[in-house]
Parts: sequence; structure tokens; C-alpha cells
Amino acid sequence: MANEHVLLIEDNEKNRKLAKDILEFRGYRVSVAVNAEDGLALAAAEPPDLVLMDIQLPGMNGIQALAKLREAEATRAIPVVAFTASVMPGDRHTIMAAGFNAFLSKPIAMKEFTETVAAQIAARGTK
Repeated sequence: MANEHVLLIEDNEKNRKLAKDILEFRGYRVSVAVNAEDGLALAAAEPPDLVLMDIQLPGMNGIQALAKLREAEATRAIPVVAFTASVMPGDRHTIMAAGFNAFLSKPIAMKEFTETVAAQIAARGTK
């Protein structure tokens, strides 16, 4: 790991702080946005190695934001992980069908969270 950049798009302050603290403890450089619009602007200005995206965001939701990331040449190849409390089987199917690279549920399960982040960043490096 060499200071990879993770963009965390999360509107809930407690979830945002916990995820950011975990990521920084693991050595990641973390940028934070509280809504999709700000997250898209950050991703365009400095494309991250990974985006962790909440689904239920104020304004544009995470699925709509993912579509915008995939439309832009600079951000299309960035792995995007759904980071959500929407954990019903139908929700998960809808989210994954939208094109997310992986799915993480809240509350955070530490091992799954850190392994998924590392795996998605590693997979991007091999493409």
C-alpha cells in the first residue's frame, strides 16, 4: 500500500468519521464529501483509487452519482463500492445491477470493510 486515495461519500457524520478513521489508520489518504454533487466534483478534480459511496444521499442518490462517474472519461474506471444501510436482498440486487464493483453494509464489519477496500484497490492496479 502506497498512500492510496479513497473518496468517501457519506452524509451521516458518525458513519463518515468511523470509516475515515479506519481508512486512515490503514494508511489510506481520505477525501470526504457529504453529498453526491460534492463527491463528483472531488472525483473529477483528483480521481481517487476507490470511491466508497452511500446510496441514500441528500439530493442525488448514490446510484445516480455512480452513473455520472461512469459517464466521465476521467472517472469511469474508478472502482466504486456501495456503502449502505440498504441491506434487503432486493436492495442489494438493485445496487449491484447499477454497476457498483462491490457492496458493503452498515454497520461496518471491520474485516469485510478493510478486505473489500484493499481488494478493490488491488484489482484496479492490475487493469
